[in-house]
Amino acid sequence: MTAAKKNNKEWFVYIILSSDQCLYTGITNNIEQRWQAHNYKKTGAKFFRGRSPEKLVYVETKHDRSSASKQEYQLKRLTRAQKINLVATQKDTNWHLVYGLD
Repeated sequence: MTAAKKNNKEWFVYIILSSDQCLYTGITNNIEQRWQAHNYKKTGAKFFRGRSPEKLVYVETKHDRSSASKQEYQLKRLTRAQKINLVATQKDTNWHLVYGLD
């Protein structure tokens, strides 16, 4: 795969609701693989050690690596109330169904 094709991959910014009702924000270029890593592998975020991901509640698409990182930074700076309001804008979307997550 050439560097141009490799860098052309779509990146996602996402928020996960955890078992203790905390909100985790991250980025990935493969939602399904990252969800599995958070659930079942040590390659998932340290945030999920001692808690588990319950539900993917927010997803932004159409990012490149750089814009995804910048957006993740902006979302992480939001208060919990602001994140909850942001998640509410997608309340009618079942991301688990969209991406076939278990």
